[in-house]
Amino acid sequence: MSAFPVSAASIRRIALVFCTSLLLVLAPLTSMHPADAQTQGQVEILTGRIDAGELIIYRLPGLQQGQRLFVHAAGTSGDLDPLVGVLDASADPEAVEAAFEDALAMAVEQGSDPLATSEELRDRYLLAWDDDGGGGLDAALELQIPTDGEYRLFIAGALSALGGASFGHYTLTIGLDAPQVLEGNAEPTGHPIASLDREATPPGVGVYEVTGSLTPDRPSTFLILQDFDPGDTFYAYIEATSGDLAPILVLQNFARKPIRSANPNGTQPTASIEYTFPREATNYRLVIDGWRDGERTSTGDYRLLVGVNTPKVLDGQAQTGGRPVVREPIDVQLGIKLQQIVEVDQANEFFTAVGSLQMEWNHPGLAFNPSDCQCSVKTFTGNSFDEFIRQAEGKWPEFTFENQQGNRWSQNQVAVIWSDGHALYFERFTTSFQVDFDFRQFPFDTQQFAIRVDGLFPVEYQVFSDLEGFSEISTEHGEDEYIITGFNTETTSVTSSTGSVTSRFTFSFTAPRHINYYIFQVFVPILLIIIVSWITFFLKDYGRRIEVASANLLLFIAFSWSLSDNYPRLGYLTFLDAVMAIMFVVNAFVVAYNVWLRRLEINGQGERADRIDTVLDWAYPIVYFLLFAVVVSIFF
Repeated sequence: MSAFPVSAASIRRIALVFCTSLLLVLAPLTSMHPADAQTQGQVEILTGRIDAGELIIYRLPGLQQGQRLFVHAAGTSGDLDPLVGVLDASADPEAVEAAFEDALAMAVEQGSDPLATSEELRDRYLLAWDDDGGGGLDAALELQIPTDGEYRLFIAGALSALGGASFGHYTLTIGLDAPQVLEGNAEPTGHPIASLDREATPPGVGVYEVTGSLTPDRPSTFLILQDFDPGDTFYAYIEATSGDLAPILVLQNFARKPIRSANPNGTQPTASIEYTFPREATNYRLVIDGWRDGERTSTGDYRLLVGVNTPKVLDGQAQTGGRPVVREPIDVQLGIKLQQIVEVDQANEFFTAVGSLQMEWNHPGLAFNPSDCQCSVKTFTGNSFDEFIRQAEGKWPEFTFENQQGNRWSQNQVAVIWSDGHALYFERFTTSFQVDFDFRQFPFDTQQFAIRVDGLFPVEYQVFSDLEGFSEISTEHGEDEYIITGFNTETTSVTSSTGSVTSRFTFSFTAPRHINYYIFQVFVPILLIIIVSWITFFLKDYGRRIEVASANLLLFIAFSWSLSDNYPRLGYLTFLDAVMAIMFVVNAFVVAYNVWLRRLEINGQGERADRIDTVLDWAYPIVYFLLFAVVVSIFF
């Protein structure tokens, strides 16, 4: 037996007391909010966008001494590399920024490391700052508030002061006594901490001016607009400067739904639009159309002003500059290297070539955060090229070879994208290109060869320009019939089969023929046939002359047939055709002439035949010379 016996009732009472005490301890914990379970601090999450070189400033009012301020900033689009810093409210942000830039410029002039100098200046002017302290390219800082009052928090691209151009949307997490903010996964508590300092960061203003023309072939065009924030006001003003143009303006949203219009009945030579965006606006565009009266369209030149948060646009007098308002067409630099000419098929009028095509362009939609892949460049080739097509859908310059015949074999395809949205596409290809041969001066002709690249997107989205230093013709191109030396590149606009105006890049070269082959294989035999025919004129045996002239005619016919397979059946005469026709007629005449002389001889008129023959012995070459002179004057 136990020395201290305990009854069953006592055990139940002890257990009841223990459970009740445990519930009293756990009850406050189970009733706490999950955020409170982490900390008792306050958390606010803000979002926004930073353009290259821009500085965004927030006010932090009512902070108390001893509070701990936590900030975490992460880029969510583009290649934004955020930098955050805290200023005392008494500091003038513009003065600090100017002093920072002056001191940095002086340090650079003295040969100091601008990166190290930049860090020293931040330590001097800021209460706290950070770059990349939140993992990857994220920024995170902690500051214990030194005194009660108001402070300012700024966010910018990390290298803005050093010429950096990172841009994109960001998420800014701000916490008071909430250390979980530094991890970047804090939940907002609903307590406001910061507000945008609109004096230091006023709404972006900008004005853009463009001139253009509406023609019967292009009666309408449009501008793609930049993204707008809630509260931004868009302005547009257009005036006709020539012709009978009555311009109509239509503001369309992302779904091409009209939002505002001006001058819809085409009664005025001017039109204007004003519209305030109630929410964030993306992929809006402004359509410019000519007034239509039945089949007639008003045409002429125009001047257009568009702006954001700039009412002076409506007067047509606003100064251009400031915030970007219009997404200008993507400038696609393009070049072609002609490396080998495999075949020139004159009968079917095409040439087969091996070449390389390279395009370079910038598209903000291709920018990416280097921390996502721990890289600054993405390369796509081989099996990964399909992934590039998927990622770059609508953001790379889809194209076609306009004069391509048959299939194109792409031996290599490589795409490279840099984190700032700069992109490069390279392709080595083999295909055939149609050529509009002009054989009128054959074989002394000079042919125009061209490779034409057409964009599939309208010129409002992309335009081609020459990629300087890339295009060339290899010295080992392998073409032996034509003399290929220089080349030319040209960019134009053409109307596609869909009716839209697209950009065209043309790589062309002019090539005369190597004439040695034709001299020895065509004109020397022709000359020999003429000479042999002429020699027979000095034979007095007209019967023999008939035999030689007939054989010469048959030889000429066979020779003519041998040449006919070298170029297509044409609807016009070439220079060589005319020469051969003259020879055919003259040789046939010589046969008939000799038969006539033989008949005169048989009929006892031999002396008459000799007199006639004496004259024609020397008239024969003169006639040839005159006939050839006429032909040359016609074709050249």
